[in-house]
Amino acid sequence: MGRSGPEVADIFRRYGAAWREQHWASLSTERRAAMMAIERCRTSALGGHVEQCDRCGEQRIAYNSCRSRSCPKCQSLARAEWIEARRAELLDTQYFHVVFTVPDEIAAIAFQNASTVYKILFHAAAETLRTIAADRKHLGAEIGFFAVLHTWGQNLSHHPHLHCVVPGGGLSPDESRWVACRPGFFLPVAVLSRLFRRLFLEGLQKAFDAGGLRFFSSLERLRDPVAFRYYLDPTRQLNWVVYAKPPFAGAERVLEYVGRYTHRVAIANSRIVNIEDGKVRFRWKDYRDANRQKVMTLAAGEFIRRFLVHVLPEGFQRIRYYGLLGNRYRKQKLARCRELLGMQQSDTPVEPKERRDYRDKVEELTGVSLRQCPFCHQGQMVCIEVLAPVASQDPIVLDTS
Repeated sequence: MGRSGPEVADIFRRYGAAWREQHWASLSTERRAAMMAIERCRTSALGGHVEQCDRCGEQRIAYNSCRSRSCPKCQSLARAEWIEARRAELLDTQYFHVVFTVPDEIAAIAFQNASTVYKILFHAAAETLRTIAADRKHLGAEIGFFAVLHTWGQNLSHHPHLHCVVPGGGLSPDESRWVACRPGFFLPVAVLSRLFRRLFLEGLQKAFDAGGLRFFSSLERLRDPVAFRYYLDPTRQLNWVVYAKPPFAGAERVLEYVGRYTHRVAIANSRIVNIEDGKVRFRWKDYRDANRQKVMTLAAGEFIRRFLVHVLPEGFQRIRYYGLLGNRYRKQKLARCRELLGMQQSDTPVEPKERRDYRDKVEELTGVSLRQCPFCHQGQMVCIEVLAPVASQDPIVLDTS
């Protein structure tokens, strides 16, 4: 059964129309689409079907999902499928979690140039890991990893950073052996930080020189090349945060852990406490205060604004793969890694997704049955009627029963 507490969708349905009207001119197409999708998710606006239990006769209406990647309710199946695909790529070695974060000055530029700056972030972090790992003073190997972009902090502030999950080793240059890093230690974070800073700032300068950055309001002065360089000067002296967490306790723990990161949106519905008098209260973890759990109160309009900051540009890939996991040579490279690590090669064919009903996928991947009757828990729910989408100009009044 669905969650009964307040949700992001409730906030959008109650306050979204007025907020959209006020900010329509400055609202991007992607953010308008995300708002409308979340408002309509699992309502009569998207259509659905009527199901009836073949044992007790009870009926329920199941409305269709919006499938937006910004929707807190539509990520479970995508996350489970992604994790299952990654399971076949696990190697019998230790894994590390490395986080790359940019200073506030850079985050401010990213706020106005999301696609360009996020691409630079991916490129700089990936080149940093691959370059240092390939250096014989450190590892001397080709590594493989995936990176996941997050743009938020716990309080929905704009905080761009990358989560990278990396096996603790790689292939030697001639691919004749597996080169493992030291137990419990991947690469020196101070070295990673310095190279990451240099590569990122070089990429940002190139984007500026090519006219790829735009500046408005408080940053408008940065259109001037001298002002832009002056603005970035303090960041050249900062220690950019690169954090390598302790290795995972076994490869299987990787999947359990990264499942929290891959398809997460800015805030889960479970963190919302209540919606009252035009205000939203939600739980958040204050990392600067010993990770204490706190409750924050925001005006509904400010909550909507903060949430929409984290809607990515259309088509932007927030999970990317590098090195041994790069799509072009992934199959061959991983096969060689398994061979060198003495792992059993798997020839089990994967059943094409299109041949399997989504309910079968959910049950197989999560153990949750969408077919079992929620009333008698013995029968199976059978579709007896298909409901066409209901056109509505006002998402607040949509039937969500």
